[in-house]
Amino acid sequence: MKTDDGSIPSPTKILIAEDSATQAQRLRHSLEQHGYSVAVAANGRLALQMIPEFQPALVISDVVMPEVDGYELSRRIKEDAALRDIPVILVTTMSDPQDVIRGLECGADNFVLKPYDERYLIGRIRYVLANREFHQPQDAGMGVELWFNEKKHYITAGRLQILNLLLSTYDAAIQRNKELQHSQGELRSLNSRLEDVNKELESFSYSVSHDLRSPLRSINGFSQMLARDPLSTLSSEGRRYLDIITEASRQMDQLIDDLLEFSKMGRAEMRQSSVELEAVVGETIRTLEMASEGRNIAWRVGPLPRVIGDAAMLRQVFANLLGNAVKYTRPRDAAVIEIDTAGELEGRVVISVRDNGVGFDMQYADKLFGVFQRLHRADEFEGTGIGLASVRRIIERHGGATWAEAKADQGAAFYFTLAPERRQIGTPR
Repeated sequence: MKTDDGSIPSPTKILIAEDSATQAQRLRHSLEQHGYSVAVAANGRLALQMIPEFQPALVISDVVMPEVDGYELSRRIKEDAALRDIPVILVTTMSDPQDVIRGLECGADNFVLKPYDERYLIGRIRYVLANREFHQPQDAGMGVELWFNEKKHYITAGRLQILNLLLSTYDAAIQRNKELQHSQGELRSLNSRLEDVNKELESFSYSVSHDLRSPLRSINGFSQMLARDPLSTLSSEGRRYLDIITEASRQMDQLIDDLLEFSKMGRAEMRQSSVELEAVVGETIRTLEMASEGRNIAWRVGPLPRVIGDAAMLRQVFANLLGNAVKYTRPRDAAVIEIDTAGELEGRVVISVRDNGVGFDMQYADKLFGVFQRLHRADEFEGTGIGLASVRRIIERHGGATWAEAKADQGAAFYFTLAPERRQIGTPR
């Protein structure tokens, strides 16, 4: 394209002020693809030094930069009589209404949101350059006072600048709203797919449970019939093998139960309410005392707080932890199991369960909360290795953390965090 005198016009010059080299080069490449001549400054101070020689038709500046940020760069450009007609586009996340006020105060001409779409940015640039022709010098310098967030602001930008900035802010709000609507649509679609997957998983779990249990019942039933058969010619060794088969089928049945329970913990709906931990612990201890009748176990329960959580799930937490404490203190003639509050962590109450049992080596502590992870042989202590994995899953669903401390043959301590029930001073418990 030629001008009226037949010469070829030079490309429009744009100066980019951006401290991120990657983003600056990406933007530069995009602008050059659309025929613009581009220079890059790593911050606002360097941009101010480059402007007199480069003489850009437009400045595009990131807001957050070292030394001189985007707002200060725009302010200095607009205060300089030789530069004030150069339009400035600020690239920002615009996460705060104060951004608009600061943009008005520094005289910026337009906002572009990060992350930006290339076509949208080019459209903004063309709009600003086209409107530059309508900028009237006498329009600049009119002062406007306004109050925002209980603070007075003095705006000296021209009317066209104010209008363009407000229009770009409105345009940005529309763009954000479209993005939000799109995200909400995707979220609804994902939720629908998740519900379908959960239904399929529940159906699969039921099917697996039923299909696995049927042969187990047959194995267990026929094994018991064979063991009770008075005409059986099994030798003592054969009867020992039969006992092993019966016990293995029982363990497999328990493993299926534990796996199904573990699976439910990740899908079950949370029913949060105020939970009195002392009552939950007391109920769990009474159940375990019946199962460990005749043992010498000293239960020491310290003051426990009310917390916010799912009561049924928290009962499962204590059932697993206290059940483990009872099991692993079996070699102790006088077992001691303590349940207490152990301070706070990041605004959450820390609950501890300690015992004087066999403990474990801390180098294997990372395995404790994994599915099927056991630190003791099955012939020493029974179990499927799922209990602590369930504890961690439940506490994570409550937004808390779990960890353990121990020494081999010197007992163990398990910790977890929960959200405390916050009460007003003077509120009765």
